[in-house]
Amino acid sequence: MPTEKQKMLQGLPYDASDPEIKKQFHKARALLARFNVTASTETEKRLRILKRLLGSAGKNPYIEPPFFCDYGENIIFGDNVYLNFNCTFLDCNKITIGNNVLFAPNVHIYCAYHPLAADERVVNGKIVDLAKPVSIGSDVWVGGNVTILPGVTVGSNVVIGAGSVVTKNIPSNTIAFGNPCRVIKSF
Repeated sequence: MPTEKQKMLQGLPYDASDPEIKKQFHKARALLARFNVTASTETEKRLRILKRLLGSAGKNPYIEPPFFCDYGENIIFGDNVYLNFNCTFLDCNKITIGNNVLFAPNVHIYCAYHPLAADERVVNGKIVDLAKPVSIGSDVWVGGNVTILPGVTVGSNVVIGAGSVVTKNIPSNTIAFGNPCRVIKSF
């Protein structure tokens, strides 16, 4: 029988109040509390905290505080990943980000979701949690106030315009924007 954490990462309904999941949640909260109050000159301290928080990070990761996530350990960065102010990643499943990816302020990535039918959202007095992975290729620029929803894959060499809500996969070598986000130009 899979653990609740294994169910979470397999996209199955899981119990977010499970002790193993809560332990990682609290660890991430403690690390984020420290990270989000670092001074802009404390680059080495920030890097040490990020290495403890994230699942893995390539060369030159940079996150401008404040940053928010659920667990941290499910976030994988390639090289040269840059997050501007106030990004929020609900990493209840894997968030994989390639090399040379830039995030403007207020980008939100959501792996978490709940059943659409109201009678399926709470079972036996417990909220039903679900999660799907999100993947972003290399050489991507994500504009400000973009929201990327569960299960989405963004290809490489992509620009996502500011204010977009990305509900479906975006192929490589494109510019896409809107709500819902759609490809505007291919190159």
